[in-house]
Amino acid sequence: MSGRKRGSVAVVGAAESDLGLVAPHTSPVDLMAQATMRALDDAGLKLSDVDGLFVAATQVRMGPMALADYLRIKPKYFDGTIIGGSSFMSHVTHAQAAIEAGLCEVAVIAYGSTQRSVSRAAASPREYNHYESPYKPILPISAYALAAARHMHQYGTTVEQLAEVAVSARKWALLNPVAWEKEPLTIEQVRKARVVSYPFTVRDCCLVVDGGGAIVVTSAARAKTLKKKPVYVLGTGDTLSHLNISSMPDLTVSGAKDSGEQAFKMAGVKQSDVRMLSLYDAFTITPILFVEDLGFCKKGEGGKFFEGGKTAPGGSNIPVNTSGGGLSYCHPGMYGLLVMIEAVRQVRGECDKRQVKNCDVALAHGNGGVLSSQCTVIFGSEATL
Repeated sequence: MSGRKRGSVAVVGAAESDLGLVAPHTSPVDLMAQATMRALDDAGLKLSDVDGLFVAATQVRMGPMALADYLRIKPKYFDGTIIGGSSFMSHVTHAQAAIEAGLCEVAVIAYGSTQRSVSRAAASPREYNHYESPYKPILPISAYALAAARHMHQYGTTVEQLAEVAVSARKWALLNPVAWEKEPLTIEQVRKARVVSYPFTVRDCCLVVDGGGAIVVTSAARAKTLKKKPVYVLGTGDTLSHLNISSMPDLTVSGAKDSGEQAFKMAGVKQSDVRMLSLYDAFTITPILFVEDLGFCKKGEGGKFFEGGKTAPGGSNIPVNTSGGGLSYCHPGMYGLLVMIEAVRQVRGECDKRQVKNCDVALAHGNGGVLSSQCTVIFGSEATL
């Protein structure tokens, strides 16, 4: 897909479904459809305009087929790639290639989950792993805890620095009316919370909520005719590094290094051009790894990057996870689509009290599995073209 052109497609619609604990008997496809209709309305488009459909879900075996049937549409192009929470960033890459190739013109990328209603275990059952399952790890938590423990051992990262990630996310969440968490959080509260898998307490772990979202992607030419300011796809990067945590080549280096390099090269921008980071924060260690691997600080300095509220509102570093992230805003199973929705809204200037000034470039990074898949998308306003 190296022939794709910077800025050839744009996000023209973005919306969440209902979030939190949804109405009884709501299905994941209900939430996908709800978000799709809201995103189309946001774009000023109709369901009849949609000719591309991209879906990933853990509770629906054949996502594109299920949503197409529900919506009573027959897309010319569809994709059900599923590589965990980063699937939706990968869908942006695929949608861009499909639109450029003339296979479709208006693509919807959608997701829905009822994991709080039915329980995380039922929504995302774990596969048996002959090399790890006999040791009875709490997956995926223990896998990320292993990476965190190694980072602490190798670079001196502290549990307080991990807690800073959660506290920063909570401060942003308090500015987001639809965020799940509504109460302030301190480092001490994070550390004194129930231990789940060392070094993580429950406050180092993402939320378990119902929800979903959708974005609408179309050609740059079509985007200019619609009601909202287009948010252009400047660059993307996708990579797979391992399936199981015991196979991860280096517990302190994620595939974000590769996906980020791809995205920055395609986008033609530098880290200093990026105004906000929307990073997949399944656990407090992941943003620390990603700011390092994406080149916003040196390896081993990710913990210090978050110290002292530097990434929180009013902080001295680049704002991170202005929605409140998976730690305090919402985390309905696979969270990557919501990561992009916030980045798109920031570039549009729609975030009210949490709006980042002059946000012409935003980076959204997705993570799947147990640090297994990493996908990066760099968004830009018209001024960046």
